[in-house]
Amino acid sequence: MDVEEIKKWYMEALGKYIEFEGRSRRTELWTFVLVNFVISVILSVLDTIVGMGIGFIGTLFSLAILLPSIAVGVRRLHDIGKEGLWILIGLIPLIGWIVLIYFYVQDSEPGTNAYGPNPKGI
Repeated sequence: MDVEEIKKWYMEALGKYIEFEGRSRRTELWTFVLVNFVISVILSVLDTIVGMGIGFIGTLFSLAILLPSIAVGVRRLHDIGKEGLWILIGLIPLIGWIVLIYFYVQDSEPGTNAYGPNPKGI
């Protein structure tokens, strides 16, 4: 995957800022997670250099991507045929995150499901 493709997937997820309807592919979710992680690390270093101490810049970024992160997670759950409310299982420490990661790595449900057509086009 090259930089242009990463940018395309990230912007696709970010472009659906608060769209909870439909389905998202694994690539969209994991590219979004990876880019946000890299940006968060960079902002953390920047916060340290600037001397804000409390992570002000990183906190602002986290707040800005909160809704898109939830939305892409819900759409990913839709892609495997699960209701978006399953994202709340992530509130359970450790076990919830393991369950969510298990859901997120599953392949798309083939064909059209209750949430729309398969984003892979198959």
